[in-house]
Amino acid sequence: MTNEVGEPPAELKSPKHWIIGDPLPTEHLEGQLLPKHLALPIFASDPLSSVAYAPQELLMILMVGGLAFLSFAPWVALAVIVLLVTVVASYRQLIRAYPSGGGDYEVAHRNLGEKAGLVVASALLVDYVMTVVVSVASGVDNIISAIPELNPFRVEIAVLFVIILAAVNLRGVSESSKAFAVPTYLFIGSVFVMVVVGLTRTVMGDPPVAESATYGVEPESLTQAGIILLLLRSFASGCSALTGVEAISNGVPAFRRPKVRNAQRTLVLMGGIAIILFAGLTAMALISQVHYAEVPCHLIGWAECDTEPQPSLMAQVAAATFGGSSIFFYVIQATTALVLLLAANTAFNGFPLLGSVLARDSYAPKSLSTRGDRLIYSNGVVILALAASVILVVFQANLTVLIQLYIIGVFVSFTLGQTGMVRHWLRELSLRRHPAGTAKRPPTRPDDDARPLSQGAILRALVINAVGAGMTAVVLLVVTITKFTHGAWIVFVMMPILFFLMMGVNRYYRDVEKEIEVDPTTTFGATGDHAIVLVGRMQKPTLKALDYAIAARHDSLEAVHVSIDEAATKKLKKDWVKQNIHVKLRILSSPYRDLSHPLIQYIKNRRQEHGSEVVTVYMPQYIVGHWWENLLHNHKARRIRQKLLLVHGVTVALVPWLLDSSDLIYGRRSRPLPGQDRRGEPVRAVPRRPITEPQGTGAGPKRGR
Repeated sequence: MTNEVGEPPAELKSPKHWIIGDPLPTEHLEGQLLPKHLALPIFASDPLSSVAYAPQELLMILMVGGLAFLSFAPWVALAVIVLLVTVVASYRQLIRAYPSGGGDYEVAHRNLGEKAGLVVASALLVDYVMTVVVSVASGVDNIISAIPELNPFRVEIAVLFVIILAAVNLRGVSESSKAFAVPTYLFIGSVFVMVVVGLTRTVMGDPPVAESATYGVEPESLTQAGIILLLLRSFASGCSALTGVEAISNGVPAFRRPKVRNAQRTLVLMGGIAIILFAGLTAMALISQVHYAEVPCHLIGWAECDTEPQPSLMAQVAAATFGGSSIFFYVIQATTALVLLLAANTAFNGFPLLGSVLARDSYAPKSLSTRGDRLIYSNGVVILALAASVILVVFQANLTVLIQLYIIGVFVSFTLGQTGMVRHWLRELSLRRHPAGTAKRPPTRPDDDARPLSQGAILRALVINAVGAGMTAVVLLVVTITKFTHGAWIVFVMMPILFFLMMGVNRYYRDVEKEIEVDPTTTFGATGDHAIVLVGRMQKPTLKALDYAIAARHDSLEAVHVSIDEAATKKLKKDWVKQNIHVKLRILSSPYRDLSHPLIQYIKNRRQEHGSEVVTVYMPQYIVGHWWENLLHNHKARRIRQKLLLVHGVTVALVPWLLDSSDLIYGRRSRPLPGQDRRGEPVRAVPRRPITEPQGTGAGPKRGR
């Protein structure tokens, strides 16, 4: 019962469709693809929003050594910017070479082997989950900076936002991009205006001053090695500005044509905006003398450190620039909180796409490759939301703790992905120099704007990816050393678990495929066709199942009743005769009141006697309209069915009986015609007998529902 485009009629919409919208037909998939102006907020909201906390984390770590260490901040920030430029340039090459949406996983898998690909996949899966967790926790942190009274409800607010994000994404890529575009562009514009106003005030001799500028900092005593480690740790924390860069390479299939060119331009635009905002916000934090401590009570002079949350760096810069009670301050806080929450949307797009690629390669359950009602991989969205919610609850949405689990997975994928690209370009050069040689080109997927590269372009791409691989490998080492004891060890536990799970899934699918493939030795055949109608009591569903079995014209047919109550069995025999049924009724005794064992034993004995006979067991099943009705029906039948399916040579045929409540689903009812029940005329039983001759007509009409 559908309308012209295959949607369910309006009156039959389920609560699910009220939340996520009506199902979309497959031919509407092209309409769900993204133009550049909508792809930017979808895929780049994570790296763009990271400027809200990356400078904060960078300065916070430096201040562990005291205020004097802030003089290193410009150089650390410059190192982060150089790395960001390198990574953006590297991913432009990756998008060009591998536009199918696998990103670093596909590059590593094809060029470095299966195990390297799965290491990247496990790292990316962890990173996507942590992207949601850190983005939501940071967004809630900024909300609480503006409204401190919400601090006791931090965890509840964070989980609520995850649920909202999942629901919006379940409505489809096109709708979620429109919902997220305005806040992202408002954030970019408001932060840019704040930086320009702050720098203008500074040039005019009136630099903004943060409220925390008067606070001293209680430094830790550091050795020379400790100083170097502190600088490296600050750099590692600042590298959180790079998170999400890889999402565009994973999301190329979601772009409109020409996909590669649009994805590359979006990536460059994202990188340029992120660099400007990161540099500007770091400069404004230093100019306004923001003091943000890892331990709030290490700020000397702040009496309320035990009772009030520490305002975020973004909040302090906004208050210093516009005033803490101005409308512009609240605009900055609102857009920052929104874009941080929406930054999780990068993961809500990347995680399902990566899951679909892994499912395609048989490393993840096939359900992850199935598009939902709104043409997105909805199972991946749900799994991501559940995983993120659990972590937020376990770690109480504490940003300082959660940030330590972040970016490890990012740089694992960066390093292996860029290394794979180096090998890819070396193979391309080998093919150019020795076209008739033995070098084998890896399989590629056609793209609408794919064009062959010149040898000079390949050499440039090789150099870019080689530099990217080297730099990201060094950063991975730094990040691992500086964050391992602060909680990052948890990531190194989660990644191997995911790795072995994916290997196990792949091995299982491979074994099943081998088991079920057609071979020249296995044959199938049967020498008989016997039907059994399972009878409990004399009811309409039983008669319908019997009619179906008669209509199928099996070689032989019988009804079987498993007796667990002598009185009920006697009544059934009388009703059987009264209903004029000419099908043999076989009674199986069950002294231990088990329904399935006597039936299965009877079928096995019959097959031993009659050889490889196919036995079809007909069973009625109630179809209901309310979820709670499933708790009241079909339990015995379900248990019998599950055991019958394990018996060789048995086929189970379910005969549906639609209860009146099924009207909610199918829109039909079984009410009698007016006056039919009031007539009071006796009804003659319809004769039911197996048809043994072609000309026989004794089966009678079918009573169907």
